[in-house]
Amino acid sequence: MLFQDNNLFPHLDVLTNVALGISPRGRPDGAALRRAREALGRVGLDGLEARRPGELSGGQQSRAALARVLLTDRPVVLMDEAFSALGPGLRTDMLELVAELLPETLILMVTHDPEDAKRWAPMTVFVEGGRVHPPAATHDLFADPPEALSLYLA
Repeated sequence: MLFQDNNLFPHLDVLTNVALGISPRGRPDGAALRRAREALGRVGLDGLEARRPGELSGGQQSRAALARVLLTDRPVVLMDEAFSALGPGLRTDMLELVAELLPETLILMVTHDPEDAKRWAPMTVFVEGGRVHPPAATHDLFADPPEALSLYLA
């Protein structure tokens, strides 16, 4: 799961935080640390491996958490407003990276940005006031939105 608050361990450096995606128990071995370095490079965080999460910007923390998720090798990834701290360009880059590196993974993404859903989600579940609407093809949902979604988009 990729949390909005990134869920990084503040007492560990970024490299170790990312390597925990491969080996969540104990100390990561050399192979895990090499893969973690590569993942950090993919998300644009080369050279920041030794920093602690508190020494990173919010966007850098988001990308470090994404690097960890890219190494987890799970069939389903949950993303809860994972890129809300990123600007539009970097947000698009990270979503493209997820699509490129996790093509066989089921991604369940919570977002308040309609453009994320329109661009990346073939199916969308609209949640309104605690009520979950049935899944719908994203194109169809936005072409004929329920009243609450129309009000949100206005």
